Amino acid sequence: MAPERGRVVLCMLVVLCGCNLAPRYHRPALPDMPAAFREAGPWTPARPADAIPRGAWWTAMGDDGLNRLEDRIEHGSPQLASAVARYDQARALVRRARADFFPQIDATASAQRERALFAATGRYYEYPDEATGGTVSWEPDIWGRIRNLVRAARAGAQASAADLASVRLSLEGELGDDYFQLRGLDARIALLRRTIAAYAAALELTTTRFTGGAANELDVGRARTQLATTQSALDQQVADRAVVEHAIAVLIGEQPSTFSLPPVDDLPPVPVLPVTAPSRLLERRPDVAAAERHMAAANARIGVARAAFFPNITLGANGGSETTTGMLASAGTGVWALGPALATLAIFDGGRRFANLALTHAQYAQAAADYRQTALNALREVEDQLALLNHLADAASRQGEGVVAATRTDSLAAIQYREGAVDYLQVVIAQTAELQAREDLITLDTRRLVSGVDLMRAMGGGWKADAASPRGSGAQPPGGPAKSFW
Repeated sequence: MAPERGRVVLCMLVVLCGCNLAPRYHRPALPDMPAAFREAGPWTPARPADAIPRGAWWTAMGDDGLNRLEDRIEHGSPQLASAVARYDQARALVRRARADFFPQIDATASAQRERALFAATGRYYEYPDEATGGTVSWEPDIWGRIRNLVRAARAGAQASAADLASVRLSLEGELGDDYFQLRGLDARIALLRRTIAAYAAALELTTTRFTGGAANELDVGRARTQLATTQSALDQQVADRAVVEHAIAVLIGEQPSTFSLPPVDDLPPVPVLPVTAPSRLLERRPDVAAAERHMAAANARIGVARAAFFPNITLGANGGSETTTGMLASAGTGVWALGPALATLAIFDGGRRFANLALTHAQYAQAAADYRQTALNALREVEDQLALLNHLADAASRQGEGVVAATRTDSLAAIQYREGAVDYLQVVIAQTAELQAREDLITLDTRRLVSGVDLMRAMGGGWKADAASPRGSGAQPPGGPAKSFW
């Protein structure tokens, strides 16, 4: 009968170990996704997801200087190294949680020399006392506590992988923004230097005309003021460029004092960037994936909290031997023990377990709300950048027309001044208008390039959701798990 009883007990343990007290996990439903983005213009058509650059997404911007800098982030950025370390910690937590699936085996050994009084002789004797032994203990995962701890740790590690991708994407995007801001400053500096050369020539002409009596001192003062103001603007732009260059150095892990980028006079053209459909966006954003995995971890922790209401059964065995050698006798003793031990079950804890269960339900509800908010923010960010790109393109086209008109006006004012038809004030007004128009065009083109980088970042860059997405997950109403504690 004993073997039969053992088989029954074993079968019962196997059946009970299939219990799982966590709610069945499904992703919460999101609002219906539109077929295309509202702000997508003709130059940003919706395409299949395979058209979106993955990996080195910044190559879509078509700038070799940016490509070289982005390649240095992976190995040089301290921020990215810190995120990698956090991911490694999360993976170690998964391995630690999985260790509870297996038996724990401990070995003990001791050797000591003891002294005792022998009553028959009234003398003290010293003798060695040696003992060896070991224990084996294993907790069957009857209520799914360990499995849910592992699920929570695994989901946390997947969320950490997505967080790592978010940090990487953020750093890459920040570098792209800084790089094109730097190139915009380069273009302004080049424009101001050309303008200063023209203003210096105009001052020389005005001084010559004043010496010859064809102009008054007021014209000379205006020309000198125009030149000095522009030189001051150049110095300010050079200072701004140095600050941005230092920021780029830190992003790639370089010393600002030893890092430099050669200037480039002209801004690169704004590329046409492919845009995926809104419904595919959630598969491309690492922050959305991280929010979903945090929700899965919160769901698993509900199962852990529920398991606290049931007793844990621990199977244990121990054995060993002890040898004592004295003056009159020598003996060895073997000991062993085998059997289940029922863990202590709290009968009354002041509502602690119920409070902990309510806490895990509330944490899941928060994680589900955060997931939906993150998804909506992702859609908003894409729409924002598409709106900027499309409307800034129209603005740049109009500003280009304004530059042509201002250039023509400046040329006419200079000709009329040389012929004595107007005073130098009209020249100053025309020069200021042309310079402002050209600077505004550079500002618009810089914003368009930065918005292009931000659009690629909003689309998820080179993120691949496979690393953080669970397999076989379905859909669940936004309410999450059942409201009842059980």
